[in-house]
Amino acid sequence: MSAPTFAEAVRVWARIGCLSFGGPAGQIALMHREIVEQRKWLDEPDYLNALNFCMLLPGPEAMQLATYAGWRLHGVRGGLAAGLLFVLPGALVVLALTMAYAAFGRLAPVEAAFVGIKAAVLVIVVEALLRIARRALHAAAHWTIAAAAFVGIFLFEAPFPLIVGAAAAIGFALAPQRRADGPAEPWPSPRRTLATLGLWLAVWLVPLGLLWALLGGGHVLAEIGAFFSMLAVVTFGGAYAVLAYMAQAAVETHGWLDAGEMLDGLGLAETTPGPLILVTEFVGYLGAARSGGEASLLRGLAGAAVTLWATFAPCFLWVFAGAPYVQRIARAPRLRAALQGITAAVVGVILNLSLWFGLHVLAPGIQERATGPLRWWTLPPDGIDPVAAVLAAVAAVALLALHQGVLRTLVLCGGLALAWYALQAPG
Repeated sequence: MSAPTFAEAVRVWARIGCLSFGGPAGQIALMHREIVEQRKWLDEPDYLNALNFCMLLPGPEAMQLATYAGWRLHGVRGGLAAGLLFVLPGALVVLALTMAYAAFGRLAPVEAAFVGIKAAVLVIVVEALLRIARRALHAAAHWTIAAAAFVGIFLFEAPFPLIVGAAAAIGFALAPQRRADGPAEPWPSPRRTLATLGLWLAVWLVPLGLLWALLGGGHVLAEIGAFFSMLAVVTFGGAYAVLAYMAQAAVETHGWLDAGEMLDGLGLAETTPGPLILVTEFVGYLGAARSGGEASLLRGLAGAAVTLWATFAPCFLWVFAGAPYVQRIARAPRLRAALQGITAAVVGVILNLSLWFGLHVLAPGIQERATGPLRWWTLPPDGIDPVAAVLAAVAAVALLALHQGVLRTLVLCGGLALAWYALQAPG
């Protein structure tokens, strides 16, 4: 591995934050390309161990993976830089589009450009999925775990903690009876872990507690802080695991927006850089802006800020408290085997995310059906979107055949989609 300077790392984290389209699968793929393949800041086992660790945490796994990678390179300041730069570009884009949405409704040219961007991201995701699978699935048991994880989560919506727990147990049971090579890693100091937990709990909760004390528990900003802090604790399995509950609570319980607006917010978050969970910023902005009757820009901005704090401050708590244990666990044979089992399951989970993303890119309006625990999808009346399919083919040629960069491919496909929209626009 070649260690970068802090300034060099910051530039790369900013680049990743600006290009992190496509939800968790796309973001994990992009980081793998940038920091493992191209720059070799982390090697493959370190990256996969980090991914396993972040998949076990509540919250957006890709943002936490960036935070962990930054921490490995430059300690706490590196983790803060990587995590913040992963979120802030997308948060600013979502904020700008949310403000425009609140004022003007949906923006057709923006939606058109993102058709091309999503098509390019789909190819990036598939390329990375294949690469990670080749390097993570070494034994028949790993392939079996990956397949079972995919079937369980894609067809039956099995709880993510159940999948991870089962994979870890299988890996632990199949562990070879031998010592790890090299000297044993010391366990981190429990006192230091408790100090880290106390510090970041205070960073997360003290500002929200002050808000509650100053405004009262019934104020919309206090309600937003409490609601999204609760979500931050229970979002195991990433954003997809909690979106349905969040959407129902925001619409039916709190009345912050209606169902159509919630779907618009989900679409906006899926097509902008940064974690998919940034849809919470859309919800917080609209809920606060409308709370006093007439919509208020200042209230909306305050709602977005509180939402972002409650959603992402806990991520630093989980990573900084748990990161020192990752290397120690990876050096223990049985625990390492458990992590390898989780890695195999994660491949199945990423395949699920990739297929879910691909279905929605290539067939907008696809409908989910269910019979008992089994679920499947039916194509919309128009079938596959030919524009999205052609743009995905263009991206595949650019990335896989011509070996163009991610940014150039995203710009190419976004520009082609916008040009197609301009040609089809009346007048």
